[in-house]
Amino acid sequence: MIISTLSATLNILGSLGIFLFGMKVMSEGIQKVAGNRLRSILSYMTQNRFAGVITGFITTCLVQSSSATTVMVISFVNAGLLTLVQSIGVVMGANIGTTLTGWLISILGFKFKITSIALPAIGVGLPLIFSKLTKRKNIGEIFVGFGLLFLGLKFLKESVPNIKDNPEILQFLSNYTDLGILSVLIFIVIGVVLTVIVQSSSAAMTITITMAYSGWIDFPTACALILGENIGTTITAYLASINANYHAKRTARAHMIFNVIGVVWMLITFKYFIQFIDYLIPSDVPYNINSYSDFPNLFQNIPIHLSLFHTLFNILNVLLLIWFVPQIAAIVKKMVRPTEEEKRDKYTLEYFSTNVQPTPEIALLEAKKEIVYMSTITNKFLSESLDVINNGIKDGSIEKAKKTEILTDQMQAEISNYLAECTKHELSVQSAENASDMIRIVNELESVADSIFNLFLISEKLDKDTLSVEMKEQIYTISNKVKEFIDWNHTFISNDITQMSGEDLKKSIAYEDGIDDMRNEFIESSSSRLSKDSNAKSELIFIDIIKHLEHIGDFSLNISQALED
Repeated sequence: MIISTLSATLNILGSLGIFLFGMKVMSEGIQKVAGNRLRSILSYMTQNRFAGVITGFITTCLVQSSSATTVMVISFVNAGLLTLVQSIGVVMGANIGTTLTGWLISILGFKFKITSIALPAIGVGLPLIFSKLTKRKNIGEIFVGFGLLFLGLKFLKESVPNIKDNPEILQFLSNYTDLGILSVLIFIVIGVVLTVIVQSSSAAMTITITMAYSGWIDFPTACALILGENIGTTITAYLASINANYHAKRTARAHMIFNVIGVVWMLITFKYFIQFIDYLIPSDVPYNINSYSDFPNLFQNIPIHLSLFHTLFNILNVLLLIWFVPQIAAIVKKMVRPTEEEKRDKYTLEYFSTNVQPTPEIALLEAKKEIVYMSTITNKFLSESLDVINNGIKDGSIEKAKKTEILTDQMQAEISNYLAECTKHELSVQSAENASDMIRIVNELESVADSIFNLFLISEKLDKDTLSVEMKEQIYTISNKVKEFIDWNHTFISNDITQMSGEDLKKSIAYEDGIDDMRNEFIESSSSRLSKDSNAKSELIFIDIIKHLEHIGDFSLNISQALED
């Protein structure tokens, strides 16, 4: 008995292995043949969420892998070619596209003699694999993969134990099929686990169809498994995103939320939905698994029923949730925040989408949050530069500083472009002026960051004895004044870009005048030291530091003027 069970288990696993390998080879072959074109299509046909759904559907139908589509989507999001909102649309379409596999299996795999398809396909593809031409090799992989897929399905069908010879199988399953909604929940969990184990929703769907076709499970139970498989496929993406960047994590989370919500509403309508499937395709398939022995041939219709359930469920889920894509995007943004290091690597607008909202007045309020963030980054950047000047350069400091400088450049471009788009819409006179002031603030903050980065570059030239005690004291004095000025402006920026009063602006002017006076005084003292045989290289580095700090003061005054009411 044990040997027989072990043999049957190994046969099933081996058959499943051939099926999965065939799917992998076919999918990779298709991607190699049409990969570049698919990427072009994917990046072009995602102008909005609706186009994204169609694109995701077509792409997944072509590559026969929703995971492959999702990986491409994540790479585009990471590269900045797709927004999160656009990527969610593509993922939705991929969910529909992946149901095509079920139809192929149901129609070809269970209605025709599989070997009449599988073996000729392998026969055509095998010679092509040995071709010296890459394109022919790829086409050969498609044919061989297709053949192995259906050959694996044939073996899988033959490996499933006969119900008549194994009544204990039905006895085991029947313990969990008469518990009402609890039965549905149990088999949903089983579907999740099954998909995680085989790492393929298509493979899990094939196993489900095979079990239903063989009479192991009834139609409602198989439908519950399919719902679980829909969740399980998102876990695979989730696991794949663990070590990825936050863009990938967000897309994976959005996929999971979308599928979980779909399963929740389906649970509410489950009984009526499967009756609706029977209405569309009338069948006498019994819903009680114990009746299989009385109706052995009726289960032959189940594959089509299950394919219809799978497809219709995903289509309805997309039609229902496509209107809530922005809300889903907002949720995953709150769930997954970028690390400080990731923020330095690539900037994307956190508080609003790349498309101007219908109410530009509100969009301006959101833009202020981005400027506050930019000001915070710049403030911290200055502190870091003063630290390396006073304490010396550390390994990786320049690389880190370069990332921050690039980040502020990206911020300036993104925020300015967005605000410029806002001004093209109808704004009040005051709002139009505010938008113009905010663009000026962003530009000046970027200039501040450029000067700070120059301080980092200068610090590379410093060693322990480059600067004298007097030089260090003078740098400390002027840098403190500059830092006070930066903090002063940041107070107004962070307080929802509160408008400066005339009196506040006078204080800003006093800051800038004080910095100018220090610059003049310290450069004069540098000239005096040079006349006394001070090190010329040291003095030149000192003057460079002083001038860049003074430039930051100039840019800060410009910011204050933009903040004035």
